[in-house]
Amino acid sequence: MRRLAPRLLKAPIKHARLRATAAVVPALVLRSQWLRPNSPPLHETPRSQRATYRTSATLLYSSDNDPIGETTAMEPTSSSEPPPPPLPLDDDGKLDPSVFPKLPFCFDTGIALFAKRTPRPFPPPFLSPPSGSFSDPLSTHDQSRDRRKVYVNGHLIQGFTNGDDAVFASKYFICANDGVGAWSTRPRGHAGLWARLILHFWATAVFQDAARHNKADYHPDPVSYLQRAYEQTIEATSEPNDWQGTTTAAGALLHFRNNPETGNPEPLVYVTNLGDSQVMVVRPSTRELVFKSTEQWHWFDCPRQLGTNSPDTPVNCAVVDEVPIQEGDVVLAMSDGVIDNLWPHEIVEKVSESVERWEKGEGREEGIVEGEDGKDMMGFVAEELKEAAKVIAVDPFAESPFMEHAIEEGLASGGGKLDDISVVAAMCRKNE
Repeated sequence: MRRLAPRLLKAPIKHARLRATAAVVPALVLRSQWLRPNSPPLHETPRSQRATYRTSATLLYSSDNDPIGETTAMEPTSSSEPPPPPLPLDDDGKLDPSVFPKLPFCFDTGIALFAKRTPRPFPPPFLSPPSGSFSDPLSTHDQSRDRRKVYVNGHLIQGFTNGDDAVFASKYFICANDGVGAWSTRPRGHAGLWARLILHFWATAVFQDAARHNKADYHPDPVSYLQRAYEQTIEATSEPNDWQGTTTAAGALLHFRNNPETGNPEPLVYVTNLGDSQVMVVRPSTRELVFKSTEQWHWFDCPRQLGTNSPDTPVNCAVVDEVPIQEGDVVLAMSDGVIDNLWPHEIVEKVSESVERWEKGEGREEGIVEGEDGKDMMGFVAEELKEAAKVIAVDPFAESPFMEHAIEEGLASGGGKLDDISVVAAMCRKNE
């Protein structure tokens, strides 16, 4: 079980008994070699060749100097800009894709999930459970609704819950949030709810702003979208009940830029990361790792996280990379259940191999997870990657990145890390 952020360990939380404060250790320095033998060389595009920018420094630091006090309700940051208009919804409360702008490129997506335990049900007011009798006229349970559907502000919450993780996939935006499981031991703690709500509000903010894409001054601002989602989640979880939790966040927003010489559009993704979930860009045609986001830590097994009492905020801690990509590249948004069990070169190899197998006609009858447009290649790729991570996660004798990192910190560790495994795979293609 992962640890809470420094302030969470020290600050008294209502209805919760404090635990001892863990010692701060230096940031991880990952070895340049892998434990598993016969590893092929990993080709990664040099960072100097990428058009990138950052919203904050990547150096990590301890937040022990932050002022610590009694737990209080967090107030959303005030903004001088008027809130964007609400997005049109269909009859089921989902975002209506017909109102989204048509960009030159889009994602074909697939999702694969493995939960280490059954997810906790969402509490009221996000889910209204049935009364003892469905004939009770005072019941607020709508029998016509699937009990797995959850709502906020009267709208269906976007995405999927996987244990304490939450994922979202669409034609232009994918993300994977990893709720910190330590909240499950605390009264009114619900990391899965926080992960899902931030995902929902983040996706909503992305598409609200995308309606302006035809304006000359339009430039995607993923950090502001995540900041808005963070503030809305604070508000949604504060009243009428106080639901506490924290989550990491990693997302990829597909956009484009015009080539200055030819004037033709070229795809690129805005990768946003806060914590230890990860976005990777793989080029199956050459089996290359084009890009990998950098994990953010307070110390080992304690990532940066958004939520109750955490000192981390999107505007101060989130990092954005602008990554040029090509048609056919696969963008992955993954929780740490993948990257704690598979090294980057193994992820590249598994994705490239799965794409190759699919193109040869293999794997089409192997229980593929449905993607946005039905059973497709990316569903197969996501499923294969999830299964590869699961094999290591449940093996107490396997070598894994998590084991290696723990040993580097002087901790006795062996085998994989059993955790929620969430994979969103998206292939870039022309939007025809």
